[in-house]
Amino acid sequence: MPAAPPLRVVQWATGAVGRHSLRSLITRPEFELAGVLVYDPDKAGRDAGEIAGLPPTGVSCTDDVERILALDADCVLHMPLPASYFGGDPTADVETICALLASGKNVITTTGFVHPQSYGPGLVERLETACRTGGTSLHGTGVNPGFMSDLLPLALTGLSSRIDHVYVRESSDFRGHPSRQTVVDLVGFTLSAKDYASAVRPFRAFQRALFTESVQFVASALGVALDEVEGSDEFELAAEEFEIAAGTVRPGTVCASRWTFSGLVRGRPFMTVECVYKADAARVRRWPKPGFAVRLEGVPQMTLSVDEVSHGLSAAASHAVNAVPSVCAAPPGIRTLLDLPLVTGRGTVRLA
Repeated sequence: MPAAPPLRVVQWATGAVGRHSLRSLITRPEFELAGVLVYDPDKAGRDAGEIAGLPPTGVSCTDDVERILALDADCVLHMPLPASYFGGDPTADVETICALLASGKNVITTTGFVHPQSYGPGLVERLETACRTGGTSLHGTGVNPGFMSDLLPLALTGLSSRIDHVYVRESSDFRGHPSRQTVVDLVGFTLSAKDYASAVRPFRAFQRALFTESVQFVASALGVALDEVEGSDEFELAAEEFEIAAGTVRPGTVCASRWTFSGLVRGRPFMTVECVYKADAARVRRWPKPGFAVRLEGVPQMTLSVDEVSHGLSAAASHAVNAVPSVCAAPPGIRTLLDLPLVTGRGTVRLA
């Protein structure tokens, strides 16, 4: 039987996550790079291989959305910083995704959408209409949400005879994160407490929306109707000066933050997600060390720890890339992780 032709995939954005995804699309034979959308005018016209640190591919990057919409492609890996990150129009990503879906391209995005139903029937119908028009599917993914706070706790519940509380904790080290736009402008590290309070507002809104999706998704999968999702956050100030990839953290500036989101039923938490972000985990002693933990309280009690994900950006990109064949084969519509076969690293094994 002849081998299936490679899937033609567009890389949308080439930032901290998108570059990892782009490298996979170029180097894995089951994919053919169909196009690359960039936001930086200096990248437009350059060969995709140059952007990824690889030999030339013959595919030039473009900042022209219409050119991407006109391409013949099976899937788009949509990986920009969400418009709402910096207080922009939160519907901009929805409009872009709907246009891509309606143009006949499946979409895998890392901007949320792990459970679009959390935003109500209006958004769901817009997305489903676009999927019907293009005969396509939409899948939202990521490390957290998308895997750690969604897939892992649901997998563990298969061993439960009673579930009282679901708890997920992420602790991440931003020391080597290369993007100042993310680490400083978005997360707020290196800012004074006063500047942080105003700068982090758009990020707070985005975080709340993102993790509400995750908590609502797990609750829905387990047949639980939440009354509300409650959120809170706090930050830590640096006691000494130190360097990180995104800049200098000076004494008295923000060096860590802790975010908590709880899905409540009659005032009692059914699921809690805790996210700890540190500018440099070796310099910030407060709060847990880097890693992930999932704990199910009930019968039986269960705790699962992932002590190291050495490169979270690469992991987020890889999970999206590895989902491409399943999403392309899925029936049209919104497809959550429960609608797809288990996403594995098939095609990535290297024994030599």
